[in-house]
Amino acid sequence: MPDVLWHVFRQNRVLADALPALAAGAVNALIMARYGLYTGIIAFLHTFTGRLEFNTHVHTMVTAGGWQASTGSWVPSVYYDCNLLTRLWRNAVLGLLRSALRSGVLTTDEPADEMEAMFDAQERWWSVKIKTLDSIEHFFQYSGRYARRPVIAQRRITYIDKQMVKFWAKDKRSRKIVEIRCSLENFIDLWAQHILKRYRHAVRYFGLFAPRAVSQIFDLIFSPTGYRRQSRPRPPRWADSRKQLSGRDPLLDPAGQRRIWVRRLAPQTSH
Repeated sequence: MPDVLWHVFRQNRVLADALPALAAGAVNALIMARYGLYTGIIAFLHTFTGRLEFNTHVHTMVTAGGWQASTGSWVPSVYYDCNLLTRLWRNAVLGLLRSALRSGVLTTDEPADEMEAMFDAQERWWSVKIKTLDSIEHFFQYSGRYARRPVIAQRRITYIDKQMVKFWAKDKRSRKIVEIRCSLENFIDLWAQHILKRYRHAVRYFGLFAPRAVSQIFDLIFSPTGYRRQSRPRPPRWADSRKQLSGRDPLLDPAGQRRIWVRRLAPQTSH
């Protein structure tokens, strides 16, 4: 979306949280209207740049084909029209902002008529990029990058004290690494604006991947292929996860002896 809308979504974070549903709705509307298929959609809301600016956009992964309920069959591949999808996405986002403005719930420093004019001016430049994920490994690498990546990697922070923070970022225009300096308070504010509110999720599932749809029609879709749903794996113990990540068993003391559970200590008030 145009960068002039980033500030609007930063001031109205609840509207930014609605963007994954709009992206999924645009994809679903396109494929349902053109092919009559139900698709599986996974959407990731991404808000930060290398400079920690608030840049709202959505990464969406969609099944290559879809389920045709009329014939009870799976269509393996369809054509996603990028131009039509761009128009659907643009109209959905601008429609959301206009509805919020006209209902009086949009937080803004500008008069309503100037905001309307700004929205009208953004009917031109929008970008939707479509590419194919080649493998399951590629899928998890791509999704994990946006679902689990922190706002800024620790290695990018080169200096920090009580007054100032220095970190580096890649300048996309010059394609060079630049150093960015800001106060500690400003750095915390830049970081905090990207933290999801309570009960908000970085990953959203729609269509065939929605939790209710999975429980209701998963077996119906895959039974013709002979595939059966696998039972949900048990989560690993925290000690096993720590050992796998660090190579050290957290249940062993420095002498190599197995730690034994004794009791839980109640939290104490610090003075």
